[in-house]
Amino acid sequence: MGERPGEAKTLDAVFIADLHLTSDSEPGSIQAAQFLSTVAPTAAELFILGDLVEYWVGDDAYDGNLDRVFKQLAALADCQTRCYLMHGNRDFLLGEAFARQFNCELITADYFRLESKTTQHSDLLLMHGDTLCTDDHDYQGMRKLLRSRQWQTEFLTLDCEERHRQASEIRKQSVASTALKNDAICDVNSQAVIDEMASQRVTRLLHGHTHRPAAHTLELAQGVTAQRWVLGDWHPDGAVYATLKDDNLELRHWPDGNRI
Repeated sequence: MGERPGEAKTLDAVFIADLHLTSDSEPGSIQAAQFLSTVAPTAAELFILGDLVEYWVGDDAYDGNLDRVFKQLAALADCQTRCYLMHGNRDFLLGEAFARQFNCELITADYFRLESKTTQHSDLLLMHGDTLCTDDHDYQGMRKLLRSRQWQTEFLTLDCEERHRQASEIRKQSVASTALKNDAICDVNSQAVIDEMASQRVTRLLHGHTHRPAAHTLELAQGVTAQRWVLGDWHPDGAVYATLKDDNLELRHWPDGNRI
């Protein structure tokens, strides 16, 4: 059962990513609503690290098909849980109107730095993770186009039906292209990870996007040891999320909560 208003939090933060929600009738949406009403309220902060929905074509085009989940998202404010929503590669058109309606704070940058509360650990760098997949040149080229102000401005002037048609076509092309690629191309590039962490001067990184949940140990310059955690995508039978308590990060299975 979730925290009631005024109750002490048992977690500092929880992290999820890659829910790819489409409608309230889907099993994944039922799982997400349960998570938001039980686990999320036990934390002071919830971070959604991209791809909350399968695709988003503008706040003005929302038809209410995910209200069960989104109302649970909005209700977190009543439990004093702050919700942060980072753009992913599917939902980068989520805007301030959505954020206001459902009590979220948008993270539009490619990363967010969560400050460490102790001297034992570095800050935790949060990312969706797609910018680290530098070997996938086709994807990075498409990302550059779709994130451009010109493309987005022109796209949002189209009527909603046309936006949905184009988004569906882009999605089909992406699926077909990914199916032809070597698995390694769609994963993060090790050097890109090292460069990003060195640039941000952190030794801890958490991201989603690749759908390959795991905890990795790596070595930065001068023999410095670092950790990279990867969140899992959501399925009807569960997911992999992360919890943060007293600066200790753990990956856990949903719905049983067991550590992995």
